[in-house]
Amino acid sequence: MPLTRTDLYSLEDYAGIRREFRAKVMAHKQHRRVAIGSHTTLYFEDRLTMQYQVQEMLRAERLFETAEIQAELDAYNPLIPDGRNWKATFMIEFENIAERRDALARLRGIEDSVWMQIEDFERVYAVADEDLERTDDTKTAAVHFLRFDLAQDMAVAMKQGASLTLGIAHPEYRYQSVATPAVCASLTQDLAD
Repeated sequence: MPLTRTDLYSLEDYAGIRREFRAKVMAHKQHRRVAIGSHTTLYFEDRLTMQYQVQEMLRAERLFETAEIQAELDAYNPLIPDGRNWKATFMIEFENIAERRDALARLRGIEDSVWMQIEDFERVYAVADEDLERTDDTKTAAVHFLRFDLAQDMAVAMKQGASLTLGIAHPEYRYQSVATPAVCASLTQDLAD
């Protein structure tokens, strides 16, 4: 369900509860993060993580006009899963600037090779960057937005405790990770009945 203005705190109210709210969101995010290899991470988004993102943007930019708030909601609501998919921020992380520059050139198209597999079902490859293209002729971006669409039987299997593997099948970066039970439980909450 998309966020609306009624889901948001005013700037004044948010200032009063920010520390507590941030602690709640950070604890929640711990079970929505999956590292794949040592340089890429999927951060699975949901309504709470997007509410936090919007609140932080409003705070940082000091936005309080109706149109400005709606613009933020319009930007972040597409990252909330709809009950039949998972949505994630995919980050390519290299601390060294020169190493990062080289990796982003070598990893062009990596966003199209990210996959997930529930138990023995077929792999599902992510739909990447629906809002705008983030890879050009010379490099990929360090941040991509991904959507994983799940078939009904996959969602049922997740609710019954199926395992979840996430991976990357790029020629320059081939890794996979098994999601922890805590991650699986958190992601299962995103799925409609």
